[in-house]
Amino acid sequence: MADWRRELAEAYVDPKRLLRDLGLPESLASSAAAAAFGLRVPRGFAAKMRRADPHDPLLKQVLPIARETLATPGYVADPVGDLAAVKAPGLLHKYAHRVLLNTTSACGVHCRYCFRRAFPYAEVGHGHRSLLSGERAALAYLNRHTDIQEVILSGGDPLSLSDARLRALLTALDAVPHLQRLRIHSRMPVVLPSRLTPGLAQLLARSRCKVVLVIHANHANECCAALQQGLRTLQAAGVTLLNQAVLLRGVNDDVASLVKLSERLMAMGVLPYYLHVLDKVSGAAHFDVDDATARALHDALKARLPGYLVPRLAREQPGADSKSWL
Repeated sequence: MADWRRELAEAYVDPKRLLRDLGLPESLASSAAAAAFGLRVPRGFAAKMRRADPHDPLLKQVLPIARETLATPGYVADPVGDLAAVKAPGLLHKYAHRVLLNTTSACGVHCRYCFRRAFPYAEVGHGHRSLLSGERAALAYLNRHTDIQEVILSGGDPLSLSDARLRALLTALDAVPHLQRLRIHSRMPVVLPSRLTPGLAQLLARSRCKVVLVIHANHANECCAALQQGLRTLQAAGVTLLNQAVLLRGVNDDVASLVKLSERLMAMGVLPYYLHVLDKVSGAAHFDVDDATARALHDALKARLPGYLVPRLAREQPGADSKSWL
């Protein structure tokens, strides 16, 4: 298996180079958009893109374009109210009985619709440091709040951490007696399947908490044999697998694409979990699908698929005590 760290280091960071290798004109990329939020695309993920197709659904998710630089009313830097929920460095507490740890600012891919593309990681800190450093503020918060049953690892991307850092993080969390579940949200399995190593599976299997991995696949073309093989390793280790997708205009906003994604996920042993409408982050307005269209698509999915393959159509609203169903 390829070394995921080397693959990550060799990822595309130059939009023009990516476009040249895909046989597309360099003028499709915006240098201003790339300067504001840089490109990062693993080469294996780019290899899944159709050559000479500017409308490829995978390319559209990662290519910086001029429309990102346009100010759009209602689109802001913190669309889901993360900053108001920070209770300790890297720790967010929004919902009852669970907290979120922003473990790192690093990610395997820079998705242009990312709701944390402008998140001030340097100001609010990282969860793994707060758990493991001398300050241990996040760990103290977890121990004080005995009603917290679940910790959600997020970022950035928690699987961009090394196995050694993840092991230290999980060891610290396992020592919190009232924690029952550990949920990991990660796009790394999709964009860098080589990250799903037997060592990672063994690490997760050793946790005393029930481990749930939520992968982030938005289109069936992102799914491949390497991803399926890696996921099987995690399944054998007892990890529950779910998927969270974002409804994106020009990427997956048609019934056929969403049906194919759910069916492909099921074939890999992954249950569709959420289909999120777009978080209104600055620079992502061109991905928005209006609510009426989103509901119509979801109704069409319910007519085409068994209920367990229909993800919940959801929105996150600042200050709400849960996700909202559309």
